Amino acid sequence: MTNAPLHPATGCIWYGEETYLMQGATQVPVVHSVAYGYDDLDEWLAVARGEKPGHIYGRNTNPTVHAFEEKVRLLEGAEAATSASTGMGIISSTLFALLTPGQRVVSVKDTYGGTNVIFTEFLPRINVDVTLCDTTDHEQIEVEIRKGCDVVYLESPTNPTTKVVNIALLSKVAHEVGAVVIVDNTFATPINQNPLQLGADLVLHSATKFLGGHADALGGVICGSQDLIDAIYHYREINGATLHPMAAYLLLRGMKTLELRIRQQNASALQIAQYLENHPAVEKVNYPGLTSHSGHDIASEQMRGFGGMLSFRLQEDSFDAVRRFVPRLKLAHAAANLGAVETIVGPPATTSHVECTPEERQAMGIPESLIRYSTGIENVDDLIADLAQALSVFDKG
Repeated sequence: MTNAPLHPATGCIWYGEETYLMQGATQVPVVHSVAYGYDDLDEWLAVARGEKPGHIYGRNTNPTVHAFEEKVRLLEGAEAATSASTGMGIISSTLFALLTPGQRVVSVKDTYGGTNVIFTEFLPRINVDVTLCDTTDHEQIEVEIRKGCDVVYLESPTNPTTKVVNIALLSKVAHEVGAVVIVDNTFATPINQNPLQLGADLVLHSATKFLGGHADALGGVICGSQDLIDAIYHYREINGATLHPMAAYLLLRGMKTLELRIRQQNASALQIAQYLENHPAVEKVNYPGLTSHSGHDIASEQMRGFGGMLSFRLQEDSFDAVRRFVPRLKLAHAAANLGAVETIVGPPATTSHVECTPEERQAMGIPESLIRYSTGIENVDDLIADLAQALSVFDKG
């Protein structure tokens, strides 16, 4: 394979795979071995010390897992990458690897619910100070960063409100105070956005979502500089949240169509958002591709596509309205997942922010009538027709 950078569509197919193709196979094998033997003890020692490439034990590294990490690393343009068994596994490993008692984190209020629990419950237990800012108030975020902090944690677009932060601007401010910038890029994927190129230090994904794309494998992955990844890998290997080789294989297989899927989901989600924005039963649509979105200009600068995720608030502002609407959809799974080839729908109360109380969700700007909609790769006219018949439950007369 050429050493020149490839178009993402080509990289999704070829990146990271050639080293581990065996005996003429065209696909990376699933290596289930827990241990790897060495006849030469000096070679074994060199591998164990990290002085030579290789594998010694499955909790540490695995050939199939490494191929997956390499594919994401190259798509994100990073120096190094490591993985974990779930998206939250990589998020928690990263935060606990990089933070120690007495340090400070600046983040935004409406990160993914599990991440928010780490900020509000677990990090304070170890005396890490956490400041959560209004996601759309870049001035407030800048002020808090300039007070001094060790980590700036961003998510853009956010889950489920699709708010957008200026990654380049906030990374510049963070680096002025010596902070490490982490960006959750799950919604955007490497196809639509590359935070490292915008100045971030680390970019992470819940690989369970768009990267895998088929709702059949859990995983998380993070990319960045070698020294930061080494620290995160060390924490993850000792705490044991290892990505399973079979999951890595499924993620590798899913990623071969990542660029194709994202291209379709970008186009369909925009059409659906435009349709919903003009529907009388819908109060508000959150999608960065809409000119009405508060972060549209920033998204247009830092994203190549606006993604497959949107959310919308019903005109009838109650959870009872959600109860009446969601079961009527025929071309959407009502489920706690996103990023799959099938359309998936659900309220934050049962999906992204199930860990939070209604009051906590309200404080994050997540009303109970909000519906998260993960656009699949179905025909967009069919999806719009399905939304139309489901929304007809609110017709008056």
